[in-house]
Amino acid sequence: MGAQQVAERFAELYGGEPEGVWAAPGRVNLIGEHTDYNDGFVMPFALPHQAVAAVSRRDDGVLRLHSEDVEGGVVELRLDALAPQTDREWTAYPAGVVWALREAGHEVTGADVHLSSTVPTGAGLSSSAALEVVIALALNDLYDLGLQRWKLARLCQRAENVYVGAPTGIMDQTASACCEQGHALFLDTRDLSQQQIPFDLVAEGLRLLVVDTRVKHAHSGGEYGKRRAGCEKGAALLGVDALRDIPYDGLDAALARLGDEEEVIRLVRHVVTEDERVERTVALLRAGDTRAIGPVLTEGHASLRDDFRISCPELDLVVDTALAAGALGARMTGGGFGGSAIVLAEAADVDTLTKAVEEAFAAADFKTPRVFEAVPSAGARRLS
Repeated sequence: MGAQQVAERFAELYGGEPEGVWAAPGRVNLIGEHTDYNDGFVMPFALPHQAVAAVSRRDDGVLRLHSEDVEGGVVELRLDALAPQTDREWTAYPAGVVWALREAGHEVTGADVHLSSTVPTGAGLSSSAALEVVIALALNDLYDLGLQRWKLARLCQRAENVYVGAPTGIMDQTASACCEQGHALFLDTRDLSQQQIPFDLVAEGLRLLVVDTRVKHAHSGGEYGKRRAGCEKGAALLGVDALRDIPYDGLDAALARLGDEEEVIRLVRHVVTEDERVERTVALLRAGDTRAIGPVLTEGHASLRDDFRISCPELDLVVDTALAAGALGARMTGGGFGGSAIVLAEAADVDTLTKAVEEAFAAADFKTPRVFEAVPSAGARRLS
């Protein structure tokens, strides 16, 4: 739904025009998976798919929420009753942002909200971060909070970590808040320094496809948390603040020090090599050698599959089939255990690759995948 449609629906629900309409996108992570909570490097870019919110302020301590994408009427919540991990519905994401803002000392006295999103849920494309960031940006504007984008991202991460109870890193929220059209965001998750790297695939005759396997995943599930805990254990055993501090050229020595901690060894190896892959990708893009990032993406998938062990048969099938059909590179993207894969391809090969993947899924009796082009798009913004 566009801004006007969302505003009109708001008026139907709440009996008055909204004070504004905002949008925040989902994201694709080009490279740098499970590095963000290890203080490492990531490289996402924003999708054209976005969450759109029409919002007005209230002064009575009430938050009213409605989503075009969820069955049911308006949900009414009291701000003074908001408490972490008491809400297991979609409303936890916007309510968590309001809670986080108030916990940080910002005077938010209520809001009426109507939401509509085109970001696929459960596909590893950060539908939850888009929902959080659009609310944060709207309230930042409406209440004149004056918070910078990186700070909004931090508060949204706190909402997801503490209020929702999902142990995610900072990448998703920062990507939604800070990405720029036609660029990928090279983000250092330790100090949140950012570099916008030009990523204009169309100009080079390339395309990046997203293949949504339709296998749902959930960040609040236990497997994601186990990987994060294992990484933290590895850092503790190696005497560093985070796995970011293990140099790539010192990896073998670090792994030797871990003895028979087989699972921790695998996790450490993935994170350290993945950080190096992000830096290699940045260097290649800056040199104008975009096609050469394909094998780097494929290396990343092998590491996620074999060391981090978060792939699944559907994701592996996308990667294997795409590569066999002539893709330049492919890998799973997002938290894993389902979700989506990305495929870098020559523009002329898109139809052939798409058909090959769809036929492979049909032969394996998997759900029909959703395939679409990922276009580096603008980050969160006010629409009206």
